[in-house]
Amino acid sequence: MSDLDKSNTQPKKAKKPSRSQLRSASRGLALQAIYQWQMNHSAVNEIETQFTLEQDMSACDKVYFRDLLQGVTAKAKELDSLFEELLDRALSELDAIELAVLRIGSYELAHRLDVPYRVAINESVELAKSFGASESHKYVNGILDKLAQRVRREEIAARRNG
Repeated sequence: MSDLDKSNTQPKKAKKPSRSQLRSASRGLALQAIYQWQMNHSAVNEIETQFTLEQDMSACDKVYFRDLLQGVTAKAKELDSLFEELLDRALSELDAIELAVLRIGSYELAHRLDVPYRVAINESVELAKSFGASESHKYVNGILDKLAQRVRREEIAARRNG
């Protein structure tokens, strides 16, 4: 067996997920937990415990999951007021997934300044693509882009100015 053949037979070590991959997974789980909270009004701590026990949390940032779940649910009214006037319909007419995605994106834009605005928007768009209706990602993108112009004005200006 040549050296080349030996290298192909060695088991590959599993790559550790990157921070961004861990956070993406956290957002996906947080979306599901927030959706559950919106639909059945369970206590947030109960939902968090349920997810910790029943979901595979090994590939996510558990601290970030908790921050999103606790932050979005505690500030839901504030977050809704940030984007409500940007909607083309009443808040009550939004699909529950769209609402949860918009709340996560709004939370990251307004309260997680360590997350670049483009990342917050893109991650929300990806959530909408994965979990929402077929065109909801376009709607989410438009709303969060407008919101970013308001709440991340300095960051956007700095990016444009180089």
